[in-house]
Amino acid sequence: MLPKSFLLQLRFALPLLILASALIPVALNYYVRLVTSNYRYSDIANVPTEPIAIVFGAGVWEDGTPSPMLADRVQAAVDLYKAGRVDKLLMTGDNSSVDYNEVQAMQDYAEAQGVPINNIILDYAGFSTYESCYRAKEIFGITQAVLVTQNFHLARAVYTCRRLGIEAIGLGTPDWGKFSHKGMIHYSFREFLAVLKALWEVRVTRPEPTFLGPFEGIK
Repeated sequence: MLPKSFLLQLRFALPLLILASALIPVALNYYVRLVTSNYRYSDIANVPTEPIAIVFGAGVWEDGTPSPMLADRVQAAVDLYKAGRVDKLLMTGDNSSVDYNEVQAMQDYAEAQGVPINNIILDYAGFSTYESCYRAKEIFGITQAVLVTQNFHLARAVYTCRRLGIEAIGLGTPDWGKFSHKGMIHYSFREFLAVLKALWEVRVTRPEPTFLGPFEGIK
């Protein structure tokens, strides 16, 4: 039988452990937002000039056209290009099957908006934010870039790329108030967990991406 003193200590310690387990993930998410705050922008006019914008993939419809969230990302990158803030666009996303191609949809959208195809680079194996940042550095030789994605995702993207050796800044596109409240709750909760995974990947495990391949560079 356990001593009463131990049971009493356990009675007080257990709630503290539960509280700590809840607060630590919150603190880590706050940390990522805090350390990237000076590198995140919401107004194109304030974005410093960089060689390239990295546009992260999102969903596409069955007909191959971008979802509204993806279209917003690509449109923001096109606006950066037209404003002379970047010279090229790297579209990075999922093309894991022949009938699902985020990056082609992104290229088609940008080209239709007047971006020359020779200024659009495609990364067909950007299966996650981590893999997109890793490949941007190791495959395409990118060391400075503007990252383009929704505000809820931007802090993690900037943090991940900077930890992997890219001097990244970010342009965030609107999300809360533009997309459905229910959808944004879902995305925000998923992002909360994804930040914890990102910290583990960039600070502990540093896994290689699904596909690496030879260095291609960008001319």
